[in-house]
Amino acid sequence: MKSKIKYTDEPIGEIAIVPNFLPSPEELAFREEGVKVTLALSKKSVEFFKTEASKHHTQYQRMIRRLLDSYVEAQEKSVAKKS
Repeated sequence: MKSKIKYTDEPIGEIAIVPNFLPSPEELAFREEGVKVTLALSKKSVEFFKTEASKHHTQYQRMIRRLLDSYVEAQEKSVAKKS
């Protein structure tokens, strides 16, 4: 049997505002043009992505692509700040 949550009227403590990091629906619907490449990866890396993709019910290639896209986006922001 699950115990009920008992709420109290106590101070929450220090609160941090988290910026909105979720993409808009327009960004989710947009599909970038893809370019096919041949790339040799280590067996260890591929096995890691296959395992993680299986856990999250997605394709390992998609995870690798999103990782690279995130890296590029972060680098572009870093370069823009320096300019």
